[in-house]
Amino acid sequence: MPSRVPQERSRRRPTRSGVLLSEDLIVETALRLIGEHGPEALSVRRLGAALGCDPSALYRYFHDTDDLVLAIADRIIGEAMDGFEPGDDWVASLRETALRVRAGYLAHPRAAALASYRVTRRANEIRAVETGIGLLMSAGFEPATAVRLYLAFIDTVLSHAATDAAFAALPRQQREADQRAWRDVYQDLDPQAYPALTAARGELPGMADSAFEDAVDLLLEALAARAPANRRKRTDPVDR
Repeated sequence: MPSRVPQERSRRRPTRSGVLLSEDLIVETALRLIGEHGPEALSVRRLGAALGCDPSALYRYFHDTDDLVLAIADRIIGEAMDGFEPGDDWVASLRETALRVRAGYLAHPRAAALASYRVTRRANEIRAVETGIGLLMSAGFEPATAVRLYLAFIDTVLSHAATDAAFAALPRQQREADQRAWRDVYQDLDPQAYPALTAARGELPGMADSAFEDAVDLLLEALAARAPANRRKRTDPVDR
């Protein structure tokens, strides 16, 4: 595999079609191809064709396609967290982080399948992890506990966000069929065999909605209850 040359030198080498290649342009083009054709479209050959360059030119910027996947994942994080400034309320800041992650995945639903379980090792991810662990430490958690709880938080967020993105990436007919099932199939079940579903059938169409915010709120409530600052408040003697 060809080794990468210094970025400064490689960025000054236009393709035969006159396009000036850059890491940003390659990542943007890769996201577009994935969005149009799915993750299987991510190949050096197809990228080269889309960029009007010899595929080997891409190795000046990325070691291989996996290196590019990590850059794509980091780009999604960067877009999601752009402009985010955590506030004094650590719970509200973590909630906004979660909503931003989901929005980032829904903006690139087909790429989310590649990104949700990877460690990008890049600047955007590092800043996001620094922010998340820092917020938990600001709530009074010791570093070891903050790291463990952040992992539980972000894995829950990423898993739910990836599920929502995977559903959004389905063809329209499949999405609509799944949504109709809660109104049709689940409304006509044998009450003797399915008493709970029969009793709740009026509410079952809501199963077509995302549970993302409810799941995040439940987790944040649990974290807030365990925060050392809150525990101290509950055990402090009553002022007399």
